[in-house]
Amino acid sequence: MDEKPVREEKRVFMTGNEVVAWAALAAKADIMYGYPITPQNEIMHYWTRMAPKYGKRFLQTEDELSAGFTTLGGVLAGKKAFTATAGPGNTLMQEPMSMAEMMRIPSVVVIQQRGGPSTATVIYSQQEVTMTTYGGNGEGFRIVYSTSNHQELYDYTIKAFNTAWKYRFPTFVLGDGYQAKMRESLTIYDPESKGVELVEPEPFFGAQPSNGEKQPLHIRNTYNTEEELYDVLSRYMDEYMKIAPEIVEYQEFGCDDADLVVVSHGVVSRAAKGAVQELRKEGYKVGYFRPVTLRPFPDKQLRDVADRTKTILFVESAFGQLAKLAKQAIFGSTVGVENLFKPGVGVTSEEIVARVKALV
Repeated sequence: MDEKPVREEKRVFMTGNEVVAWAALAAKADIMYGYPITPQNEIMHYWTRMAPKYGKRFLQTEDELSAGFTTLGGVLAGKKAFTATAGPGNTLMQEPMSMAEMMRIPSVVVIQQRGGPSTATVIYSQQEVTMTTYGGNGEGFRIVYSTSNHQELYDYTIKAFNTAWKYRFPTFVLGDGYQAKMRESLTIYDPESKGVELVEPEPFFGAQPSNGEKQPLHIRNTYNTEEELYDVLSRYMDEYMKIAPEIVEYQEFGCDDADLVVVSHGVVSRAAKGAVQELRKEGYKVGYFRPVTLRPFPDKQLRDVADRTKTILFVESAFGQLAKLAKQAIFGSTVGVENLFKPGVGVTSEEIVARVKALV
């Protein structure tokens, strides 16, 4: 049995769901728990095909609620466990992931967004941003990477395991139906050969005694008094805000002299990038800003951009879910705000070019 599924860099042509399965193997994940839902089904299919070759495991649960809780159980037992879902499944995942926030359980969830609300379509949208960043009853102590292509799906799936185990907050890789189903080329690699030190899991329960004595461990998600809960949440918020600058990622270009900046994320940012490059060639002073982490959000970086430009154009396949996060970041700024919202529908670079030209 070969311990490493990927030993050297290899150029491949895959669907996004296949990429996620390979990335989880490269990250040394031990087990996947899941329940079928389009468009993430093939993550489970590819994982189950490859898992036996590398001594890995898979369990199909009765629903997504169970998949979320069993994932947390696997982590508590010391396994690198993960799950994947979409749409209504993401809704059901919010209860276990909310518990993961409270108990600081390092969990990894891959979301391939689909149209909503409810069952809606099995195709594509960016309508799971609000739920993924602030879902559950709590304060959103979680980390969310928004990917735009297959290379990022590979890179950030690997990174998600390290991030989750390092900071002990649930970590999401937010893809979409387009990335899940389409094929494109990317480079897969062994992260350790590139100097990436993979964080090793450790059991929360059943750990070996220290110095011959077994120490009691009590991890709670229920508190008896308001004051007790307040103290715990205040500590968590302090820790979260302290680590946020280490986690935040974003991309930008052309913003220094821009009269208008296009703000987008995920797969839509590919169209936005192409549109801005085209407009720049035509002499328009247009910039590009893309948050890679939606939680924590690059507040300071976007605020700096807002203070330098005249207008921000939010482009997304939702009715302003990204815009809500961004407007909170730039609250108080006098920058003008425009929108190009197409919930559940792809956005082309031509549409963005036309919208920018109409504005400037």
